[in-house]
Amino acid sequence: MAVAEPLSVEAAPYPFSFDPAETALVLIDMQRDFLEPGGFGESLGNDVEQLRRTIAPLRAVLDACRAAGMAVMHTREGHLPDLSDCPPSKLLRGNPSMRIGDPGPKGRILVRGEEGHDIIEELYPVAGEPVIDKPGKGAFYATGFGDLLTARGIRRLVVTGVTTEVCVHTTVREANDRGYECLVLSDCVGSYFPRFQQAGLEMVAAQGGIFGWTAESAAFLAALATASPAGPDAAETAREPAAQPR
Repeated sequence: MAVAEPLSVEAAPYPFSFDPAETALVLIDMQRDFLEPGGFGESLGNDVEQLRRTIAPLRAVLDACRAAGMAVMHTREGHLPDLSDCPPSKLLRGNPSMRIGDPGPKGRILVRGEEGHDIIEELYPVAGEPVIDKPGKGAFYATGFGDLLTARGIRRLVVTGVTTEVCVHTTVREANDRGYECLVLSDCVGSYFPRFQQAGLEMVAAQGGIFGWTAESAAFLAALATASPAGPDAAETAREPAAQPR
C-alpha cells in the first residue's frame, strides 16, 4: 500500500515517518518456549507474564498491518537437530542440565522442529508471511533476512518481540548498521527483567535515536489508520485463519 505522503508516528526522540509499502513488521522470537507457562523460560525461574503482556497489543498491530497489506515477517531462534550451527561459545553456556539441545519441557531446547521452538498460536504466521530461522540473536546473521528485505524493497522496520535486551536489540543494531530505520514498539517488546526492559528502550532512542525510535503501539496504529484502506486481497489475507502450529 503506497501512500502519497509518508505517515508519521509520535515517537521518541522525534516522529518516525514511514511508507507502509516500504516498511515491514518484524515479530522476533515469539516462541512457545519463551512465552508459554511450562516452557523452557519458565523452567529457568523466569516470570513469563513479563513477556505475555506483549501478546494482546502485538496481535492488534499484526491485524492492522495485515489489513493494510504491509509486509509481515517472523523470526525463530533455534538450531539444527545435530547442533552443527551452534558455536561452542553458545552451546556450553549455562547449567549443564539446561543447555541447548537437551530435553526440555516442550522438546529439545532451541532445536528446530520441536514444539517449544515454534511460534505461539496467538501470533502464528499466515500464508505468505516468511519465517526466518536464525541460529543467533540477530535476524541478519547466517540467514536470508537481508536478501528478503532487499527483494521486497523494504527500507524501514517496525520491530516487536522478545526479548528486548537480547534478540530485539541485536536485530535493531544489525539493521541500523545496514541502513534500515527501525521503530521499536515499546509495549510489543518484552523482557523477563523490568529494569532491562526500561534500559533497553532508552538505549534505542538515546542520543537523537542512535539505533532508532520507540513508540507505543497506539501511536503506530493511529498513524496507520490515516492511510488509505488496503485492497480486498490484503483484507482477505488478514482474515485467513492461522496455520496449525507445527
